[in-house]
Amino acid sequence: MFIEARAHAGAASVCYIQNVGSIVLYMKTKRIPVRSATGKYSVVCGHGVLRDAAREISRLGDFSSVHVVSSPKAWRAVGKLIPANFGSLAATKGAAAKRGMTKVHLFDDAESAKTLKSVEHIVRSLSGAGADRQALLLAVGGGMVGDVAGFAAATYLRGIALAHVPTTLLAQVDSAIGGKTGVNLPEGKNLVGAFYSPRVVLSDPRALRTLPEREFRGGLAEVIKYGVIFDAKLFAYVETHMEKIVLRDEAALAYIIPRCAAIKAHVVSRDEHESGLREILNFGHTFGHALESVTNYRVFQHGEAIAWGMMAAALLGHAAGITPERDAARIISLTRRLGALPPWPKATAAQLISAMRSDKKTREGKLRFVLSPGIGKARSYDTISLELLERVLHFGPQLMSAVHAPAKI
Repeated sequence: MFIEARAHAGAASVCYIQNVGSIVLYMKTKRIPVRSATGKYSVVCGHGVLRDAAREISRLGDFSSVHVVSSPKAWRAVGKLIPANFGSLAATKGAAAKRGMTKVHLFDDAESAKTLKSVEHIVRSLSGAGADRQALLLAVGGGMVGDVAGFAAATYLRGIALAHVPTTLLAQVDSAIGGKTGVNLPEGKNLVGAFYSPRVVLSDPRALRTLPEREFRGGLAEVIKYGVIFDAKLFAYVETHMEKIVLRDEAALAYIIPRCAAIKAHVVSRDEHESGLREILNFGHTFGHALESVTNYRVFQHGEAIAWGMMAAALLGHAAGITPERDAARIISLTRRLGALPPWPKATAAQLISAMRSDKKTREGKLRFVLSPGIGKARSYDTISLELLERVLHFGPQLMSAVHAPAKI
């Protein structure tokens, strides 16, 4: 049973107490700072954050109007947690009080709809609603909503204020933080976009209660990624507590979500525009994006493609003599515990490599892969031979299905 202990209005955090047998767990709202070229913003994590969303956003200043951009699916799932907050927000700010209630703009959040057409739909809807340069766009949804709505905010009237309310695990631990926005082209993923930082990110684990199991498990792929690239302790925690995490145990989520957010904040604060350190966040993504591209974004959810991609990167790292055998086996084994994934597509190695060449990390025609020299560490490599990559793409799907240590290829 949850007992809520509300802090005073001006306090920095809210404390929630959960009784688990004789153990009492205190889960405080955490404020994780992120530095960007346009200033500092906070990722606010904790149970009940959405309940205080209007107060959090009011701290950002005055807005002429507030526009929620979401998908029908996301808004049905979490809209009930926040309508009073965002409706009243418009009435608390001088100019907004004259303009009326918060306006809601909905669009399809399927990966196949992550296109310039969706951006056009959003900005025309904003224009029709009278949004001006003092408006706030509030992106409520998963990673796809955040990417597309963020790009709309970056381009509408050459930029209006943006705030994120991530409603999926993947968005809470990864995509809502760091300012990446964008859409896909037929030639590749996220080829059109901008770095555009939000003013605040409001991350409430309560929003995950209605998240479909498939999406939740896909988001866990990104959690595993953070363990691989940066935090061996986090990786071991997920290994030990996977069952609790899958059941959405509140104490487990209270650990993994802020920890991943803090890692992401640390990385992007030091390399906002992905000129160096930030590349490590793409572990598994060169493979994963290729899988999404060759299947026209209609087979894999993003986290599922990244799960396959991380296993492929572990195998490639082992084959290249970079990733120790035991670590590659642990990465593959833990990723497989996410559950069944859509099967590896019947694409040739040549087709997948062609898709990889559209990857944003490619430099002077050289493919670059983020690989792990040991769990908790990662770096980019551009010295992987095409022959070795082709062997991994040919034999990898069968080898990645094995729980035991990866075979030599």
